[in-house]
Amino acid sequence: QVQLVESGGGLVQAGGSLRLSCAASGRGFNTYIMGWFRQAPGKEREFVAAIMSSGGSTYNSDSVKGRFTIARDNAKNTVWLQMNNLKPEDTAVYYCAADRSPFFKIGGYDYWGQGTQVTVSS
Repeated sequence: QVQLVESGGGLVQAGGSLRLSCAASGRGFNTYIMGWFRQAPGKEREFVAAIMSSGGSTYNSDSVKGRFTIARDNAKNTVWLQMNNLKPEDTAVYYCAADRSPFFKIGGYDYWGQGTQVTVSS
């Protein structure tokens, strides 16, 4: 069982940056693939980025490639999402998620945080 708590959301102007954090408690953090997802009002939740358990491989959706970076520190049970050059269309609730799969996946994660709001003004 893993509990996830996101932080770092807020209001930022277009072109600005935010860093989201996700603190995990429970056993086995270093064995989980970690992902970030987002859900805008009236839209379905979408995959943003993922990082494999060792941190050796990362994946980004095309919509954030080159602007967002996912990273993790297994010693601190924490995963981050650095978001640069933010756009109004990045406005959404951002969720951290964890899964026991040894393979990359963009959905069906086992554990989810409560979400943190990111609002980008134009």
